[in-house]
Amino acid sequence: MDKLIEREHAARNPLIAAPALAVQFFLIPLVVVAVAVAVYVGFRSLVADVRSPQDYLNEIRYGGSDRQWPAAYELSRLMDDPAVRRDRALGPALVEAFEATKDGDPRVRRYLALAIGRLEPPLPPRAVDVLVNALDDPERHWSPDWFSRLNGWSDSNLNEARISTIWALGSSGDPRVVARLEPLYNSADSGIRKIVVYALGALPGDTQVMTLRTALEDSVPDVRWNAAVALARHGRADGTPVLRQMIDRPYVERTVRREVREDADQDPIADVMISGLRALASLKDASLKAPVEALSQQDPSLKVRQAAIEALKVMG
Repeated sequence: MDKLIEREHAARNPLIAAPALAVQFFLIPLVVVAVAVAVYVGFRSLVADVRSPQDYLNEIRYGGSDRQWPAAYELSRLMDDPAVRRDRALGPALVEAFEATKDGDPRVRRYLALAIGRLEPPLPPRAVDVLVNALDDPERHWSPDWFSRLNGWSDSNLNEARISTIWALGSSGDPRVVARLEPLYNSADSGIRKIVVYALGALPGDTQVMTLRTALEDSVPDVRWNAAVALARHGRADGTPVLRQMIDRPYVERTVRREVREDADQDPIADVMISGLRALASLKDASLKAPVEALSQQDPSLKVRQAAIEALKVMG
């Protein structure tokens, strides 16, 4: 009888029951979670696309037409990685692929140009010449016909390819490009004029100043804004009246017509105002501080307020 009582007492002892409870309520769920995570990671590793830039280049060279432009797009996205941008072996391969697709899908040209423009400077030796030669491609190779329509190439694809080429030339830092880009400002397409003005502002030198001043009178607000910002980057205050318009919220709200989804983290009006604030800050003109101070205290956008505060610091 005494032994039976001892056994009952031992079974009810919390110190003895604790390990069993730990196994039941902690270790077993932990094992289940670990197994679930292992299975998830295993499946992710099977479906993950971890291809290298060379893999995408091979797809562009040897893949079918329906696989080439998606590969070029993914390759351009890889350029977000600083290690990829610094790869000196990648640059010549990109230039070679760009040149080889001269008569091909303009969507491939578009994304390859973006990739070339994002390489760490200096660009490969032939890159600038190949991009400059591509400026003549719309007349010689990209004009839409029955074949291009059959392959899904639209006027938009053709135009975007040329715009990307101009952007890449602006990112090259080569002042020789200026003389080749300036005549393109006479384009009837406002998208071409806008990117030309941006590229001229990004390039060193002063020979493009006259074209940028002309662009201040452009009929399209985006082009005028780009021209004012470009002149400020060159230390010139010619575009100050336009920059003042860019930080005038009522004016920008009346002018910007871009549609943005409500759930998207985008504010095109704030983007214009922030660009104007940064350009004004670079001029360091104390007479412009009053409207900037007002924005730093009263603008409804926190992003604009922060940009105004930073501009005031630069302006002293």
